[in-house]
Amino acid sequence: AGQAVVWYSGQFYALFFMTQALKVDNATANIMVAASLLIGTPFFIVFGALSDKIGRKPIIMAGCLLAVITYFPVFGALTKAANPDLAAAQEKNKVVVTADPNECSFQFNPTGTVKFTSSCDIAKQVLAGASVSYENAAAPAGTPATIKIGEAVIPSYSSKGISPDEAKKKDAEFKKLVADDLKKAGYPTKADPAKLNKVMVILILTYLVILVTMVYGPIAAMLVEMFPTRIRYTSMSLPYHIGNGWFGGLLPTTAFAIVAQTGNMYNGLWYPIIIAAMTFVIGTLFIKETKDVDIYAKD
Repeated sequence: AGQAVVWYSGQFYALFFMTQALKVDNATANIMVAASLLIGTPFFIVFGALSDKIGRKPIIMAGCLLAVITYFPVFGALTKAANPDLAAAQEKNKVVVTADPNECSFQFNPTGTVKFTSSCDIAKQVLAGASVSYENAAAPAGTPATIKIGEAVIPSYSSKGISPDEAKKKDAEFKKLVADDLKKAGYPTKADPAKLNKVMVILILTYLVILVTMVYGPIAAMLVEMFPTRIRYTSMSLPYHIGNGWFGGLLPTTAFAIVAQTGNMYNGLWYPIIIAAMTFVIGTLFIKETKDVDIYAKD
């Protein structure tokens, strides 16, 4: 699970974060990710070879630990390098969502079929979609949610019980009001290419790729060495695909739900950090080193 979230964070979530949160255009973001992969990919061989000398476990655990320690500062640096206007606006003009806490859902929606209709959920969806960090304030029960941007206060709405056409109209009007006030407060609608520090972004992305190579370079050998031939395929396949398919695959959806719930665009990182931390602790305490295991001993 730990290697899965480090992998997804270093490649897929980093790209998602740049295009969706930092508003870097898709072509530029993909090119920079490709450049970082080109630089970082040889480290799969480096760490695989190193694990033959010092062991698999220390390298994998080090990769998980570095992810836990550095993800927040690294993604913060990525924001400043890729979209400095957004970073400046977030520091200068705070945004506050005031809502009845009972109206606010945890917006975990992996299938995309759940409709969030309360005024609180709609307000948070719009802000999270616009990459705006915000603070939460409690309102009296039954009070419709509002968004405060600087001195401007925008009332949200509930789409419960109204027709789809009316809901669509209200959604467009609300998003326009929010977008207009965000623009006045200095929040950019997209990253300015002239201010994009491409070299720094590629360096940051390369660091994230190197963390991926640390947890992945030794893992194939380690999984083979952990199990005897008789059960090796099933024993490798089941945990590997649960880790990657479920823990890794749910990262973007879970991260968005956490961001929408808490209001901080970086709080989605708590998901991979917690999983990587659990892997580090459990792996350090309970997983044995496999480097010198004879894989044919029990054949």
